[in-house]
Parts: sequence; structure tokens; C-alpha cells
Amino acid sequence: MNAFDVILIGVGLSMDAFAVSTTNGIVSKPNWKKTLLIAFAFGLFQAIMPLIGYFAGSLFSEVIEKYDHWIALVLLAFIGAKMIADFFFKKDKEEKTKDLTLKMLFVQAIATSIDALAVGVSFVGITFNIFLAVGIIGVITFGLSILAVRIGIKFGDILTDKATLVGGIILIAIGLKIFIEGIV
Repeated sequence: MNAFDVILIGVGLSMDAFAVSTTNGIVSKPNWKKTLLIAFAFGLFQAIMPLIGYFAGSLFSEVIEKYDHWIALVLLAFIGAKMIADFFFKKDKEEKTKDLTLKMLFVQAIATSIDALAVGVSFVGITFNIFLAVGIIGVITFGLSILAVRIGIKFGDILTDKATLVGGIILIAIGLKIFIEGIV
């Protein structure tokens, strides 16, 4: 494995974080400080999870690969369903943005990085420096998440009051995508 392979892996792993970051931009319209926090959370977890997977090695690889898609589906579907319910049952329809809490961001970061745990297990047999690999993955996810949030803010302006509904649907769709990829 070489640096280009790791970059491609980093881009591939960051796509779920990219989609969720876009949703966060649509729904919560974060300022630059919060945008950097979102990007940091996704970048950090996308880097930490393969490192954990690498050190866990083959000891837990079967369990991780067996349930990672279920965990991602449940977490993202829960967050998405809550957003959809908020859209339909919110008493104050004037509120157009929803503040992203640290707890929600933490759950999103875990849910979108579970597949990176399994990728980390696959790094056990490679000769590429694991710390450099996870650094590359984290930096790529960080950068793409910033871009995604800013794109989401622009789409949020277009979607206005439908942003929460669309964001919830997107999160559920991402969870389903991860689940389907995991069972196929």
C-alpha cells in the first residue's frame, strides 16, 4: 500500500461524514467556529477509529465487520427520525434552524466512522506507517467536512423551512446505504 492508496481510502471513508456535514450545514447553519468543530469531530473520529481497529487487529475483526452496518443504521436512523419528527411536530414552526449539540455531533461522528474501524483492522498487514495513514484520513475528512458544511449552508438557504425534513431523510438514507453495503 502506498500514499495514494491511503488518500483514496481517506476520501472513501470521508463520504459519509461529508454527507452528514452537509446536513448539519443545512439544518443548523453553523458559524465558522462551529464549522471547524464539526470538521474536527469528523476528522478526529475518522482517524481514531482505524487506529483502534489496527490495534484491535484480527481479535475483533469478525465482530466489527459483522455489526458495523447495523450500528451505523441505528444511530443515523435515530437522529434522522428525530429531525423528521421535529419538522412535523414542532410547535414553533418559525424556528428554521436547529442548534447542533455536542452530543448529537458525537453520535454522528461515531456513526459515520464505524466503517473506518473495520478498515483499520485491514491495515494490520500493511507496511505503510499506521500513524501517517490515520493522519491522512483525518486531514482529508476534516477538509471535506468544512467544504460540506459550507455547501449545506448554501442549500439550507434554498430549502428554508424544509431543511430539517430533508436533513433527516438524508441521514436515514446514509444509514440505509451503509447497512445495505454491509449486508451485500
